[in-house]
Amino acid sequence: MAKNEDVFKKIVSHCKEYGFVYPSSEIYDGLAAVYDYGPNGVELKNNIRDYWWKSMVQKHENIVGLDAAIFMHPTVWKASGHVDAFKDPLIDNKDSKKRYRADVLIEDYIEKLEEKTNKEVAKARKKFGEKFDEKMFRETNPRVLDTQKKIDGITKRFADLINNNDLKGLRSLIEELQIACPVSGSRNWTDVRQFNLMFSTQMGSLSDDANSVYLRPETAQGIFVNYLNVQKTSRKKLPFGIAQIGKAFRNEIVARQFIFRMREFEQMEMQYFVKPGDEVEWYEYWKEERVNWHQALGIPKDKFRLHDHDKLAHYANAAADIEYEFPFGFKEVEGVHSRTDFDLSAHQKVSGKKLQYYDPDTKESYVPYVVETSIGLDRMFLAILANSYEEETLEDGSERVVLKIPPLVAPVKVTVLPLVKKDGLPEKAKEIMDTVKNDFMCQYDEKDAIGRRYRRQDAIGTPYCITIDHQTLDDNTVTIRERDSMKQDRISIEKISGIVREKIGKGV
Repeated sequence: MAKNEDVFKKIVSHCKEYGFVYPSSEIYDGLAAVYDYGPNGVELKNNIRDYWWKSMVQKHENIVGLDAAIFMHPTVWKASGHVDAFKDPLIDNKDSKKRYRADVLIEDYIEKLEEKTNKEVAKARKKFGEKFDEKMFRETNPRVLDTQKKIDGITKRFADLINNNDLKGLRSLIEELQIACPVSGSRNWTDVRQFNLMFSTQMGSLSDDANSVYLRPETAQGIFVNYLNVQKTSRKKLPFGIAQIGKAFRNEIVARQFIFRMREFEQMEMQYFVKPGDEVEWYEYWKEERVNWHQALGIPKDKFRLHDHDKLAHYANAAADIEYEFPFGFKEVEGVHSRTDFDLSAHQKVSGKKLQYYDPDTKESYVPYVVETSIGLDRMFLAILANSYEEETLEDGSERVVLKIPPLVAPVKVTVLPLVKKDGLPEKAKEIMDTVKNDFMCQYDEKDAIGRRYRRQDAIGTPYCITIDHQTLDDNTVTIRERDSMKQDRISIEKISGIVREKIGKGV
């Protein structure tokens, strides 16, 4: 774990040094859990966003887009249950004065038990080698079975406490498990109390309750209140989906782990409207689709796992998380939820407006059920960086830090490099740059030795470097260098864009 923590610290440092992510308002000592995206970060973020949009909207004829406002009528959040139910259980340690989420303390305890089991499995695999049967080991080893029994018991009790909003029970469980404060090491806890996560502000000239509005804690409600508008104007029949990318805001009790948990973040969501009774089929369909989307980026399958919820949100009858193995453990990057008709029925009841769909095939009207896919753009950004970061020792004994970002989403696709700053090479390089930048995000770099320039591009994840040398002036050929293998090939200038486009396509 210590090694992973060191890697994570290096990734955070790398993000600032190479223009991916900066602490917000840093000259004023920053603002907790708020970050700014630098030149390379904004390009990577835009590319992930575009990749999701094309795969979700462009490639699905029955999914359309929406961009709803951040501010919404405050009754929206009352109807959706956020005013009353969008809360986290908060607990303080009396000695350290530190504040924690009670549910996270328990989840971390369960995760430590799972790590204990994984260590037993890893030790057995090392001992038995190729003959090792992990499934049989987990089903028969006494220590593993005892630990799993404990995990199952805690998980069941924990889910019941959360679903019943039993705050006293949560504190009792924390005390029984002897969970200590990570800072003080003491078990001197306060009572658990609820903390609403929504930011509120005033709209208009008067600061009273009548003018109170909220910064949206999720983007989904903007889709639900526009559901009929979109359905009618796009003339879609069920099943159909509405996709949206946008900012959301949550006043997190404990915001941590860099950009993984922030107070201002970006979601990429799709709400899929289906006929009641069909939601289970579509829920399973979208779980598989979304797992395939992540794996299409080339991230190893064993870095992902699908975790079905024991604890369900107030709107769901089924839910699963797609989790990525960050340096700090498996954590959610995307959720797939069967939201039933909760949201539309709630808005229909509170607003008094019918939100029913008329089915031309069955000649009946009904409130659709909804299956949701919701991915954190910032978390996906961090997952890609964590998977891409490598420290390599080369054949000559030198070292390099390289981001092996999937070429399709890499911030810079091509960097144009004159071998030296004389003999007409910079002029020729800029001529090539002016052509290639029409097709790809490019950089031009002529400072320092060519080796140092290659290292800079490796560090920001540029998949291809084009080097202009003296031979270029004779035969209009250049050297193209591939980031991961560092292999170099000679190609003609007119083939640069076509070859890079083909390589980028194969890189996903």
